[in-house]
Amino acid sequence: MTPKGRFLTKAVVGAAVIGLSLLAGCMVGPNFAKPGAQVPAAWAGPAPSGPSPSAAASQPASQPSPAEIDLARWWTAFGDPTLTSLVTRAVESNLDLRLAEARIRQARAARGVAIAGLGPTVTGTSGYARGQNGRAPVTNHYQAGFDAGWELDIFGGQRRNVEAAEADLSFALEDRRDVLVTLSAEVAGNYVALRAYQQRLVIARRNLQAQQHSAEIARKRQASGLMASGLDVANADAQVAGTASAIPLLEMAARQTIYSLGVLLDREPAALAEQLSPAGAIPASNMTVPLGVPSDLLRRRPDIRRAEADIHAATARIGVATADLYPHVTISGSLGFQASDLRDWLSPVSRFWSFGPGVTWSAFNTGANLARIDIQKALADQTVLSYRKTVLTAMQEVENALIAAAKEQEHRKALVDAVAANRKAVDLSTRLYSQGETEFLNVLTAQRSLLATEDALADSERAKSTDLIALYKALGGGWQEADKPDEKP
Repeated sequence: MTPKGRFLTKAVVGAAVIGLSLLAGCMVGPNFAKPGAQVPAAWAGPAPSGPSPSAAASQPASQPSPAEIDLARWWTAFGDPTLTSLVTRAVESNLDLRLAEARIRQARAARGVAIAGLGPTVTGTSGYARGQNGRAPVTNHYQAGFDAGWELDIFGGQRRNVEAAEADLSFALEDRRDVLVTLSAEVAGNYVALRAYQQRLVIARRNLQAQQHSAEIARKRQASGLMASGLDVANADAQVAGTASAIPLLEMAARQTIYSLGVLLDREPAALAEQLSPAGAIPASNMTVPLGVPSDLLRRRPDIRRAEADIHAATARIGVATADLYPHVTISGSLGFQASDLRDWLSPVSRFWSFGPGVTWSAFNTGANLARIDIQKALADQTVLSYRKTVLTAMQEVENALIAAAKEQEHRKALVDAVAANRKAVDLSTRLYSQGETEFLNVLTAQRSLLATEDALADSERAKSTDLIALYKALGGGWQEADKPDEKP
C-alpha cells in the first residue's frame, strides 16, 4: 500500500474511534421519567355479582367457571360460541385493526431511518462529460469514486431522535392494542344488542297474539249481546295495532345491528344476516370480575400506556431541538479516479482523495433554536396533561361500569317481580272478563303493563351484559393474547 493509502486508512480508523467515543458521551435535553399518577387504593363501586339462580340455570353447560375467566379473553365468559367466533373473526379482519398494524410498520420504518442517521453515509458517483473552456481544446472528463460523510453525534441529537422514534413505535403498538380492546367490546356490545332486539320481538309477538285473542273475546261478547257498546272492541283493536306498530321498528333495529357486525368483520353489511337472523338468547355471564386495584390500570390499559409513550417521545424531542444550539461536526472524505483520457481513467496517476472534518454552527440563529425548544417543552407539557386526563377517564369508566352493573342488578330483580305480578293480573282479568265479572279496561291495563315490564326486563338483561362488557373494556381486557409476534417493539 502506498504511503497516501496508509495515511487515508489510518485517518478513517482514527475518525471512527473518535466518533464512537463521542457517541458514548452525554446527551443534551431531559431524560424521560415515568409519569406519576395519584390513584386511590381501592375502587369505590361494588364488584358485580353473578346472575340470579333462574338466569344462571338458563346458561349453556359449556360456560366456563369463574376460575377460568381471563381478561385477555373475557368474551368467552359468556359461554356463547357465536359471540366467541365473531370476536375471533373481527380480530383477523377488522379494517381499523389493519390500519393500526400499518401504522406500526410505518413507525418501525421511521425508527430504522432514525437509527441510520447515527452512522456514516457513503455515496458512489460515476460520470462522463465532454466540454470546452474558452479557446482551449475540447476535452473529455471521466470520473468515478466514493464520497463519505459522518456527522458525529457529540451532543446526542441523533440519539435523542432514535429515542423519540422508539417511543413512537411503542405508541403505535399500544394504539393497536387499544383498537383490540375497543373492537372486542364493540363486537360483543352489538351482539348483545342484537339478541336483545330478537328477544323483544319474541315478547312483542307473543303479547300481540294474547291481545288479539282478547279482542276476539270482546267481539264475541258484543255479537252475543252481552254488551251494548262497541267501546271494548275499539279499545282492544287500538291496543293490538299499537303493539303491532312496534314490531317493524324492532325488526329494523335488529337488521341494522347485523349490518354493523358485518362491517366490523370487514364483510358486506348483509353477509351475516343468514347466520344471525334466527333468534338467540341474550348472553349472560356468571363470571367473577378480576377488578384488581386502580393502579393496575396504569400497566394494563393500552390508552394509558400509549399516553406514556407519547410523553417519552415528546421528552426526547426536547433533546433533539436542544442539540441544534451546539456545533455539528462532520467528518467527510472522498476517494476516486478522474482523467481526461479513458485509457488513464483507472490508473494510479488519475486517483484522487480527500479527508477532513467540518463544523457547522447556527450561531446567529439562536433565537429560533430556543423558540423550537420552547415549542417542544410546551408539547411535552401537553402530553403530561393528556396522560393525567387519560388516567382519570379510565378510573371514571371503571367506576361508571361498577355502579351501573350493581344498580342494574337491582333494577332487574324488581322487573322480575313485576313481570310475575303482571302475568297473574292478565290471567285473572281475562278470566273474570270472560265470565262478565270485570270491565274490559282491566284486561287492557293488565296486558299493557305485562308487555311493558317484559320488554323492560329483556332490555335490562341486555343492559346487565352490556355493563359487564363496559367493565371489561374499562379494565383494559382483550388485547394480551391477540399480540402478534412481529408486532413487538
